[in-house]
Amino acid sequence: MVWCQKINRAVWVTAMAAAVLIASHTHAGPRDQVKRIHDRVVGVPPSQAFLDAWASEVGTRPADVAWAAMQEPGFYDVTLKNLAKPWTNRDRSVFVPLNDYVATFVGMVRDGVDIRQILYGDVLYVADPALGLPAYSTSNNQHYEALENSGASMQSALVARQQSAVTGLPAAATAGLTTTRAAAKAFFIAGTNRAMFRYTLLNQLCTDLEQLQDTSLPADRIRQDISRSPGGDSRIFLNNCISCHNGMDPLAQAYAYYNYSYDVNADPDGNNGQITYNSAGAQDPVTGSRVVAKYHINSTNFEPGYVTPDDQWDNYWRKGINSLLGWDSALPGSGSGAKSMGRELAHSDAFATCQVTKVFQAVCLRPPSDGADRAQVASMVSNFASQNYDLRQPFADAAVYCMSD
Repeated sequence: MVWCQKINRAVWVTAMAAAVLIASHTHAGPRDQVKRIHDRVVGVPPSQAFLDAWASEVGTRPADVAWAAMQEPGFYDVTLKNLAKPWTNRDRSVFVPLNDYVATFVGMVRDGVDIRQILYGDVLYVADPALGLPAYSTSNNQHYEALENSGASMQSALVARQQSAVTGLPAAATAGLTTTRAAAKAFFIAGTNRAMFRYTLLNQLCTDLEQLQDTSLPADRIRQDISRSPGGDSRIFLNNCISCHNGMDPLAQAYAYYNYSYDVNADPDGNNGQITYNSAGAQDPVTGSRVVAKYHINSTNFEPGYVTPDDQWDNYWRKGINSLLGWDSALPGSGSGAKSMGRELAHSDAFATCQVTKVFQAVCLRPPSDGADRAQVASMVSNFASQNYDLRQPFADAAVYCMSD
């Protein structure tokens, strides 16, 4: 009997402790709410001074607490940096050095730039020359690694430059993060340049090719390297391969003049390589045009397939089931080069929803999971658009929504 009473008492104590814990999360006090907002936005605990300053204000001005937290260095050096690092490599790892892709993203958020420009802007953020760091180089990452190792905060250390002025790319060939050295090293290296398109979809539209399969679209722009009967079975192509390539290949044609050049033998990982671009008048010895050789690779796999003549792209996904990505009707849906194609992607509803969803997960530490969360995301997307796509706005909205979690 005594043993049973002890068990019952232990169960009661455990239940009461759980109830107190739940209640504390549901009815968090002002200081707890300030701490949660700061923790989620900045990535580190607030100072006593921050708690004291905002505890009496959080009940009526919670968004102001979030905006104040975004003035802390950790927002740039922890939250934003760790958010963007996985976008810069195929393993989607956060354990990579700071690079021009990440620094440019952080700087654009800091300055409230229309974040859609990450896919088409002539912009690059570098370290302030006053810091005395190695200069930006088109053939190595020493500039950004030195910045990361210096202890200087990106909140104050970054300065905006025109990407074309720093890298030598023509202004018309710049496409935001897509044409940074880090992106080129990860996604223009070797291959067929489809990787750049696929990872842009994955990282900036939160969707992968498998989710966009549509066998109803024409296959006229699928390149020669895609066999129409893999393994001798044409059904594989007709029921699988075609469903991705019929939309991807016409869009990825925008990258036809880009490559990542490096010494394959002396530098197999491409650590000292650089992005290259065939400007007007250039001629690739293999293709006889500005198109880089990789676009004509494995041409005997299906010789009647599409032979890429230039960087003209067309968005076949404006029709069919992928029209649900919400393409901007003010844009023509076709064009030349990575800049105009990046604008096509960045001005879609899917892009805006993706950015907000990533922020929601980073701040609330969970993906949107129920009707209330989805309604919150929709509201955040609306606010995001109304604030000229300033990514700080979704951070503030998410922090307020989740401050009592």
